Amino acid sequence: MAATDQIPEIMHAVLLTGHGGFDCLSCRTDVPVPKPGAGEVLVRVGAAGVNNTDINTRTAWYSKSVTEGTTAEGGAAGFAGAGDADAAWGGAAISFPRIQGADVCGRIVAVGEGTDEGRIGERVLVEPCFRLPDRIVYLGSECDGGFAQFAAVPADFAWKIESALTDAELASFPCSYSTAENLLIRAGLHDGEIVLVTGASGGVGSAAVQLARRRGARVLAVAGAAKADEVRGLGAAEVIPRGTSLIEAIGRDRVDVVVDLVAGPGWPELLDVLRPGGRYATSGAIAGPIVELDVRTLYLKDLSLFGCTVLAPEVFPNLVRYIEEGAIHPVVAATYPLREIVQAQELFLSKRHTGKIVLVSPE
Repeated sequence: MAATDQIPEIMHAVLLTGHGGFDCLSCRTDVPVPKPGAGEVLVRVGAAGVNNTDINTRTAWYSKSVTEGTTAEGGAAGFAGAGDADAAWGGAAISFPRIQGADVCGRIVAVGEGTDEGRIGERVLVEPCFRLPDRIVYLGSECDGGFAQFAAVPADFAWKIESALTDAELASFPCSYSTAENLLIRAGLHDGEIVLVTGASGGVGSAAVQLARRRGARVLAVAGAAKADEVRGLGAAEVIPRGTSLIEAIGRDRVDVVVDLVAGPGWPELLDVLRPGGRYATSGAIAGPIVELDVRTLYLKDLSLFGCTVLAPEVFPNLVRYIEEGAIHPVVAATYPLREIVQAQELFLSKRHTGKIVLVSPE
């Protein structure tokens, strides 16, 4: 292993010890620093963002036995009785202990066998979805992630970034913005179209508003009334208060694309407001994963539905380019030191913020 300087043997890290409540998060100072394997780099983590998936994995919300939305109560205590076998992104059992954290900004401090030593010292963003030859691996779920001082990741998914933004600002981008860009690519959103974004004040939603506006689309956003000005500032032409009838606010057959992160009881209206031939793309269900679908609406309107998790190969290079060009901007609601992960997740679950909450790694 080639390294830039003395690398400690142990590090600060938050270990997820099982599925459940906040008591399953263990802040430790004696976790061995990972050693990069062949084709890997070791990243000294500067900051790591908090995401729904961190909480969903901890609480076992991904299990098919859970049918409710991602409530503050469930996020704090976990979902009792949920099956462990299908409680991760990939639908398989997760291995504990696990270091979570899908958003990573930092610097490469060491490389494994077969990796260019010239990369040592690079500032990088880590792509959270590793498309390996034989499988898909999600950072912080199927492998250890960024809630630690160091993380070992495949070199091909550590993207060099040149930016004046802080580590905390850059750490707000990888998971949320790549998810949003992937949704827009899959839905084929283009200049002049109308897109409706639900959950528009959250991490992915606020990213989708910016990225859709960048593409020249007219953005209609659903968000809490108290956050309307902030969401408009990101590029939304109109903000519809959460809980409002979409048919009354927009009308039937008016929208080209729906980017949905909410689902839940109001889901049928999302198809009603789509034009014939419209496209619906989703990567979240915070209001509940079980919805009512009238199949006649689907086929009589020639709609296309897209479920979006695995990132298209062009997503992350696009994202790095947008950041370096200043075409998109970070939306950081709050930062916490890594040891205060519970307080950070409590704020996250309260849904009082707009944008991202970020954990800053110890020096």
